[in-house]
Amino acid sequence: MKLNAIHHVAIIVSDYQKSREFYVDKLGFTVIRENYRPDKDDWKLDLQIGEGDAMVELEIFGAKNPPKRVTRPEAAGLRHLAFRVDSVEQVKAELEAMDILCEPVRMDEFSNRKFTFFQDPDGLPLELHE
Repeated sequence: MKLNAIHHVAIIVSDYQKSREFYVDKLGFTVIRENYRPDKDDWKLDLQIGEGDAMVELEIFGAKNPPKRVTRPEAAGLRHLAFRVDSVEQVKAELEAMDILCEPVRMDEFSNRKFTFFQDPDGLPLELHE
């Protein structure tokens, strides 16, 4: 078997408009598709980051009253979503200028690369990694 790449990551959000603004307007994802699904009474927003072979889609499902995350981030399931960046400090400063709090920058003990964490509007841990 040969898996070529990650095609998409899907998340469920509690406030569709707030999350759309966060991922599109603040983080700069490009909208591919945005559809209301009447049979499920929710929104599905397909976003893109990167291009060509480095492109990954983020699917956002705006559900009404989804159950809360069990713990942060040690529950079974998705621990966090990480974004590769050229400069953790630069992107951290840009996020903080938009009032998005970030943890202090740390060094990955195995890769010797800088990283930090921040959260989306639902508290999903997001990572910046050089």
